[in-house]
Amino acid sequence: MDEFSWQVLGRDGMPIADLPAPSFPSQADAEAWLGESWQELADAGAAAVTLRQFEDVVYGPMSLEPPS
Repeated sequence: MDEFSWQVLGRDGMPIADLPAPSFPSQADAEAWLGESWQELADAGAAAVTLRQFEDVVYGPMSLEPPS
């Protein structure tokens, strides 16, 4: 089974340990969760996220800032 998770990053680009994200069985599930949760993460101080499959980066960092 594949395991996908989001690494939540602060404005300094460092992981935010107290904003953990759950693991997901598929990339689509992880992306759906982010679509529902990105504003809550941003409000808690997250600036970006990186999608990982186990330890490998799938993509990111991706900004959580709204487009200007």
